Amino acid sequence: MATTEIVTVQRRRKYHWPEAQLNFWIFIMLVSSAVILGIFAYLTAIQNTLRLGVPWILPYMITISALCIIFIIILLGLISQRQLLPGIVVLGSFILFVLWLTGLIETSIQLYGPTGAVNSYCGSRPNTEIIDSMQTAVWLANLSICTDFRAAFAFEIVGTIFLLWMMVMAYQVNRDDFD
Repeated sequence: MATTEIVTVQRRRKYHWPEAQLNFWIFIMLVSSAVILGIFAYLTAIQNTLRLGVPWILPYMITISALCIIFIIILLGLISQRQLLPGIVVLGSFILFVLWLTGLIETSIQLYGPTGAVNSYCGSRPNTEIIDSMQTAVWLANLSICTDFRAAFAFEIVGTIFLLWMMVMAYQVNRDDFD
């Protein structure tokens, strides 16, 4: 009796990621996430110190930037094992894009909104005729909060754009559009 042996060969598809673009994306997203995490943690500490209510955007952006850092760490692990799949990157980037866009919209409302916006308090200067140490300290704290909010807004724009760019890059990798 003759036996027939069937051998199946399974070949894994290799994806060719553009290294320079991927490294640049990882660096910019780590910087953006870390800056936003630090700024909103600082603003939360100020709100707690002053015994004021903490707006929902502060813990929201702390959480989202921490999730982004975790996502990048997972990507680095997959890159080191040469198992970075475009589908994982597109899915994770899309979820983070929606979350970052939500944070960007709310930060813009908090910064430039119609009433009681942070930016409306940024132009105030201390009275030069009567300058005491308390008034100067309040002015410096106000200036710091304004600068922090503006920086967070700028980094949120950068992060949102870079997440969109990553989705496009992952789609191109999936289609082998890179040379």
